[in-house]
Amino acid sequence: MVTERGRKRLPPYVSYRTFRNFVDGLQEGIPARIDRSYWGDKWSGSTGTQLVGALRFLRLIDSNGIPTSQLKQLVSSKGAERAEILKQISSEAYGFLLQSSFDPEKATYAQLEEAFNDTYQQLTSDVARKCTKFFIGLARDAGISLSQFIIKRSKAKVASTKTKRIAQKVRARTNRNLIIPQNSEEIPGQISWNKTLITKFPTFDPTWPDEVKLKWFEAFGELLRRSFSIVSEK
Repeated sequence: MVTERGRKRLPPYVSYRTFRNFVDGLQEGIPARIDRSYWGDKWSGSTGTQLVGALRFLRLIDSNGIPTSQLKQLVSSKGAERAEILKQISSEAYGFLLQSSFDPEKATYAQLEEAFNDTYQQLTSDVARKCTKFFIGLARDAGISLSQFIIKRSKAKVASTKTKRIAQKVRARTNRNLIIPQNSEEIPGQISWNKTLITKFPTFDPTWPDEVKLKWFEAFGELLRRSFSIVSEK
């Protein structure tokens, strides 16, 4: 999409969940203008700026932040009606994908990313990845068919990201709470009991599938939570 000054706007790269929550929140009332005074207390500066950029790209607000009739229709719609409006919005905004030789029903995930990079060559790899994720979320709600290759790869990426986040939380919790004295004779009974449980836990294997890794981190995190809860109660 090209702006009034001839510059090409970037596709949305804000979290699609943030966009959807924003639209749902407007059911309480649509302001005369979407500006920082409206969204400033809801999102950080970067998230709010990305959200406004997404609204402009999708033609839901104009260059001055004034809501368009399409945004008002989207906010008041539900179910199949909302899906149809989102499909129309997608078709207009993502013409380079949905009105070209690119076939989203057969394309691979890499081809989808390449389509964004080819059209918007100023995108960094990280922004291109976020643009792709937003489009996939929008396509899902709009009822746009995507290939099984895109869907499977997208789910795998989500699982991998969630696994990494849980791993970081578990490591942080372990480093903060697990104290193992150098002298084994000084280990209190409670800590020794907790340590025994942890040593019996299956050893993490980095070759496991992401789904298995995710379950391991969730179970290990729960074990730590219960162990330290028992110690604090003592």
